[in-house]
Parts: sequence; structure tokens; C-alpha cells
Amino acid sequence: MRISRDKVNKLAHVVADTLADVNECDFLEDRNTIRQKARDILEKLLTEEMKIDTAARLKVQSHKRDIPEGSQEWDILYRKYYNDEVKKLGI
Repeated sequence: MRISRDKVNKLAHVVADTLADVNECDFLEDRNTIRQKARDILEKLLTEEMKIDTAARLKVQSHKRDIPEGSQEWDILYRKYYNDEVKKLGI
């Protein structure tokens, strides 16, 4: 699922604001730097997730017979291939 840049920025703001409210958390950088780093991390994670999703979908589509998306068989195969891709990355 693709998330817009605005939504990623909103999430990064929420992360920075939440961390600022935690008493045990002290910033070594200013809040904007923390927000930017959070945004970069979120974008990287979302990009990796898109690659995993695409790879899993391609594996399901590579079967000789057509497996309709949304069917129980498709869901089972997709989860299996998705988990296989995640394991390849060592996550």
C-alpha cells in the first residue's frame, strides 16, 4: 500500500511529538532533525514493504493456473510468499 508523502510527514511529526513528551527521552538534536530522520526511516520501511509485496504477488501470479486475488488460496499463498521474502531479508 502506498502512503502519500503528506501522511508520512504527519506520522513523523507524531513520532517526534510523542518522543518529546516522554520524560525518559532527551533529544540530542532539535525536534525537526528527529522528525526528518523518522520520515526517512518510515519511507525506507515502506519502500521495503512495497518490494516484498510486489515479490509475493509475482510469485502468486507465476502459478500455471489463474488464482483469483481475494480467494482463500490466493491469501494463503500470498502470506506464505510474503513471509518467505521477509525471512530472506532477515527480519
